[in-house]
Amino acid sequence: MLYALLCYNDEAAVWSWTAEQEAAVMGRLGEVRERLERQGKLGPSLRLLPTTAATTLRKSDPPLVIDGPFAETKEQLLGFYILDVADLDEALAVAKDLGEANPGGAYEIRPLALYNGGAALAAAAGA
Repeated sequence: MLYALLCYNDEAAVWSWTAEQEAAVMGRLGEVRERLERQGKLGPSLRLLPTTAATTLRKSDPPLVIDGPFAETKEQLLGFYILDVADLDEALAVAKDLGEANPGGAYEIRPLALYNGGAALAAAAGA
């Protein structure tokens, strides 16, 4: 089953890490990522740039384009992983492994309904 693992954290804290702190966290995350890749359980994973780089389209009449994120929050969506695991318990186990590697924040785990994932994801999902 496909799950999105959404990564939330305080972007001010994350983007203020020193190069050494960044390298340490990314190294620990890399160990988890490499294990999941070897097991064939990891799809795309992406890190989002800061919300200061975001543009939002508000669906109004007429549509309104504004700089920045949709909502102001304490924690921001900083990235996500796509997992291909057996069930929610396995997705939670992955989130716990990643949580041990990355300080602070939260992971939201959401099942995916494949809409248009391209040929590789469609084959993986059995579509």
